[in-house]
Amino acid sequence: MLPQHRWFWVLILVACGGAGLLYNVLFAGGATPLAGLAYGLSVGLTTLAFDRGLILGGLQARMRRMPAKFYVPAAELTYVLMIAAGIALGGLVVWALGLTDDTLSNAVKITPRVLAYSLAVSALLVFVIRMRDLIGGEVFVNFLVGRYHRPVREERIFLFLDVVGSTAFAETHGDLKAQAYLGAVFAAMAEPVRRNRGSTDDYIGDMAMITWPMARGLKDARCVACVFDVMDRIESEADAWRARFGTVPRLRAALHGGSVVTAEVGVDRHKIAYFGDAVNVTSRIESLCRPLGTEILVSDDLLARLAHLPAGITARSLGAHALRGRGQPLSVSTLERAATVPRAEPDALPRRTVAAR
Repeated sequence: MLPQHRWFWVLILVACGGAGLLYNVLFAGGATPLAGLAYGLSVGLTTLAFDRGLILGGLQARMRRMPAKFYVPAAELTYVLMIAAGIALGGLVVWALGLTDDTLSNAVKITPRVLAYSLAVSALLVFVIRMRDLIGGEVFVNFLVGRYHRPVREERIFLFLDVVGSTAFAETHGDLKAQAYLGAVFAAMAEPVRRNRGSTDDYIGDMAMITWPMARGLKDARCVACVFDVMDRIESEADAWRARFGTVPRLRAALHGGSVVTAEVGVDRHKIAYFGDAVNVTSRIESLCRPLGTEILVSDDLLARLAHLPAGITARSLGAHALRGRGQPLSVSTLERAATVPRAEPDALPRRTVAAR
């Protein structure tokens, strides 16, 4: 089965094809439906590829740095050009497959009616995509289906990723530069989170909250793999980070899971919120990273539920620690790469290794 985010894009492309078929029904009764489908898919592919930065990504990044009075007309003009390119691609396909009696020059030509229709459909689909981007893919789907309209008790895994030193960065470089820095860090997290089937549910200051339904996060130790994939992504682009911001981001990570109540809250502004001890405990675990001198901590409760860790990753026990607001101490471990794990001294804390299967 395709991951949820891929199903979303499949449905968007189906909608593009459907819009092409609808145009044929409304305005080109004599044309073959396959021609409308080809035009719709071609316009959809080019427009979406630009919107997602797959083509002309540098141009899009420069446009977003423009003042609003210049960005809006520049974006509209660019979308017109993308639609024209899509019509040309669709016309070439239709003409090559013999789905039209028009000449090639007529098949690839865009008319005012086609342009107006394509802009209207593109605006609607881009609005849906922007809403999904704004609140997160999984949250967006849950809002649509009303899954959490009534509170639901479920088990989830929580990963808190905190950007180390963001306050000092803001004091040195100013708030605007700090916002750009945090925005870039959060953007770097997106692909590893998607790859490991997680959902970025909230940003709290300089911290990202990523969650999984328990079974999905435990499968193939995705919740652990996500932490290292994010850190690897940032490290692999270290030179670019230094060139742009003068530093390479460092993260602290905390992993925990348990039972929570998930519900849709709010009146004027809705969001999906989690209530329960698991959320608070994850936050407390993250605050232990600094005094324990480690970047990654996982509760032993969650560690015990993992069938295995990703290859090359080991867990070293750091014992039980009292957490503020919690009566019982909680046992935690740090996660390390096997190649960098030092040999334990006789009086060192015991090391626990979960072998990959």
